[in-house]
Amino acid sequence: MAESIELPSRLAILPFRNKVLLPGAIIRIRCTSPTSVKLVEQELWQREEKGLIGILPVRDAAEIKPVDPTISQGIGTDSLDQNSKVQGGSSDSPRLDTKNQHDVVHWHNRGVAARALHLSRGVEKPSGRVTYIVVLEGLCRFNVQELSTRGMYHTARISSLEMTKTEMEQVEQDPDYIMLSRQFKATSMELISVLEQKQKIGGRTKVLLETVPVHKLADIFVASFEISFEEQLSMLDSVDPKVRLSKATELVDRHLQSIRVAEKITQKVEGQLSKSQKEFLLRQQMRAIKEELGDDDDDEDDLAALERKMQSAGMPQNIWKHAHRELRRLKKMQPQQPGYSSSRAYLDLLADLPWQKASKEHELDLRAAQERLDSDHYGLVKVKQRIIEYLAVRKLKPDARGPVLCFVGPPGVGKTSLASSIASALGRKFVRISLGGVKDEADIRGHRRTYIGSMPGRLIDGLKRVAVCNPVMLLDEIDKTGADVRGDPASALLEVLDPEQNKTFNDHYLNVPFDLSKVIFVATANRAQPIPPPLLDRMEVIELPGYTAEEKLKIAMQHLIPRVLDQHGLSSEYLQIPERMVQLVIQRYTREAGVRNLERNLAALARAAAVRVAEQEQVVPLNKGVQGLTTPLLENRLADSADVEMEVIPMGVNNSDISNTFRITSPLVVDEAMLEKVLGPPKFDGREAAERVAIPGISVGLVWTTFGGEVQFVEATAMVGKGELHLTGQLGDVIKESAQIALTWVRARAAELRLASAEGINLLEGRDIHIHFPAGAVPKDGPSAGVTLVTALVSLFSRKRVRSDTAMTGEMTLRGLVLPVGGIKDKILAAHRYGIKRVILPERNLKDLVEVPSSVLANLEILFAKRMEDVLEQAFDGGCPWRQHSKL
Repeated sequence: MAESIELPSRLAILPFRNKVLLPGAIIRIRCTSPTSVKLVEQELWQREEKGLIGILPVRDAAEIKPVDPTISQGIGTDSLDQNSKVQGGSSDSPRLDTKNQHDVVHWHNRGVAARALHLSRGVEKPSGRVTYIVVLEGLCRFNVQELSTRGMYHTARISSLEMTKTEMEQVEQDPDYIMLSRQFKATSMELISVLEQKQKIGGRTKVLLETVPVHKLADIFVASFEISFEEQLSMLDSVDPKVRLSKATELVDRHLQSIRVAEKITQKVEGQLSKSQKEFLLRQQMRAIKEELGDDDDDEDDLAALERKMQSAGMPQNIWKHAHRELRRLKKMQPQQPGYSSSRAYLDLLADLPWQKASKEHELDLRAAQERLDSDHYGLVKVKQRIIEYLAVRKLKPDARGPVLCFVGPPGVGKTSLASSIASALGRKFVRISLGGVKDEADIRGHRRTYIGSMPGRLIDGLKRVAVCNPVMLLDEIDKTGADVRGDPASALLEVLDPEQNKTFNDHYLNVPFDLSKVIFVATANRAQPIPPPLLDRMEVIELPGYTAEEKLKIAMQHLIPRVLDQHGLSSEYLQIPERMVQLVIQRYTREAGVRNLERNLAALARAAAVRVAEQEQVVPLNKGVQGLTTPLLENRLADSADVEMEVIPMGVNNSDISNTFRITSPLVVDEAMLEKVLGPPKFDGREAAERVAIPGISVGLVWTTFGGEVQFVEATAMVGKGELHLTGQLGDVIKESAQIALTWVRARAAELRLASAEGINLLEGRDIHIHFPAGAVPKDGPSAGVTLVTALVSLFSRKRVRSDTAMTGEMTLRGLVLPVGGIKDKILAAHRYGIKRVILPERNLKDLVEVPSSVLANLEILFAKRMEDVLEQAFDGGCPWRQHSKL
């Protein structure tokens, strides 16, 4: 620090809004406004020697009464850092926005000259704005004689307020000054000692006390305290060293007293704590602070609100006693205790659960429910009839414990939406619980509260979300739960779905019984086989097979196309998809049981149309029929007598206004060319079966998968070998055994079927048989491929092709008896989708044809077989001429 500073007669002024820089303090500011950047460039950056600027405090006119001279000038604020807790601002450009142009600020008549210790220049990206970071040191006070403007920033004619060396020596001889100096040093040393004990600092500050003059130390010490703006101004105005020392001593003593009060509170708290209570230190300090301030209010308002909430929850008496006991224990705990938050969350859950709150059911109207089901779902006559029967029983006996309906079918056939329709018909709330991939029993029953991060099960959480005790709860994908070391969720569902047990359902987190008997449970699954038999026994299975092509067409025209158009912001004025094109999409691009892929293809067509509509250029002339149109959109569009390039559509505009915005000359009608352009070449055609069954050794089978029925080709070939059987295609144990049985039967009947000339000839002598099921990435298993395997082997050994328009399904015994199989409806629908004309079924599956739509049966020839010889008779052209009647 320089002992004497020669100030120029005029300094550039950098204003600090509501902050003061005192001599001796060091600050760091970031200049971003054009005014401050210009000042730093011209006064500091471009000077080779160290430049000086003036720091002048300013304040908003709204904060003081207008006493000082004012200048009508907008003042901005740059970001600022400091080492001694002094903050300031910098001026903004005189050319500000309207908001700041009329702000009136008051300039203080005294300021501090500052010297730049460090300068750095930066450029912001991507704006390219120049910024400066300046480290300033306060030097000495000055008085403003005249304030003027130089370009974008202010300058002032100043006079120094610092004493000369001779004057300062005279003051130092004053007894009052000597006494004040001793008092200030003693108080400062005491403060430094206290801080050194608490924070292990103070070494450099002690050196300052011994080397720096006392009148300068006063400014340095005060600059390090958090004091008000008025106190900072008062310190700045203290030109007389004695006045300055007196004020600084007062501020240092006040800071010392605040530290002592804090120590007193800490000592008082520590005296009340035992060793086992040290973890509650923070809470006890807070209480001691309140006691010192005279504020003894207990922070129990939230607990009182929680108690009122629990009282209004309508808990049963035994549960209320349990909850009230838990609440009393919570009131005795401190928030810092480990179990406080978990107990609080537990009581919040008890208060939020709908113990007695139920949604009021409107009177059931079966006709309206039937109309609602028909409008939401096409087809599914048997399923909808069962739902109407269920609703009818509910109408006659509202408290009846109905069965748990389980909709089983491939994806995309409407299982989840059916459950939603049941909730709408009953007037109840609907909640969906997804069980797909759940392997932890705690997802159903919840975790015990002794575990960290415990939470209730999904059922209790779902009831909390819907806030009623009688919703329709959908247990989605119930067949996809799995058991592992964490338990068996399917077994946990046994209590949930049993009407005799679920009225006292016990969630591990709640640890009190909850009544689930008022909940209507509906389950969905892709297949019933993975569901454990005890759980399946508690549900009524309703199968939803796939849709026929005619049903898909109706669904697309009535439901899918309107929904797709609405989702893409279109209507029939922009896009029209004729029935013929929908039929082509169904035949050439989709072969699924449901309609999800069909909807995806329709959405692709809608997106192509949306691109055309959005790119349509529209120009609205001003002189054509605008007199009678007064909508806000049209007024916005025709403003300023010009064509519109971009506009904002206001809220509340109706569809006709929006359609006028994007008017196109004619709707886009989908044709075959557009289908191939948008969806690509056809994925399926009717020639696949004929091409695949072109040589002997191949037969067409029908299988059932989780996605519905499918057509499966079975290929067999012979090669030189040792009489071994090779099977490929990711096959399960059941289907492997079927292949062994099929080969054994063919070898046993080789002479009767004229595959060998004599009884003793071995068909496998010198050759191996390889049977392959294409699509090897898909696992295959099940007892329905026996007849297909025998047909492929007979075709291979006889060198005669199987009819390509014929598909078959059925299992066989070792003696050649054809056994019935499941999934007949799904398999027949798959054959129909594939273009198969003839289907061979086991004779005992005749009863299952009742479920197949008559429109499908009209297009198929259904053939029945009792023995394997019947299958072979119908699978080859012209029958089986070498057939020999078995004696069995």
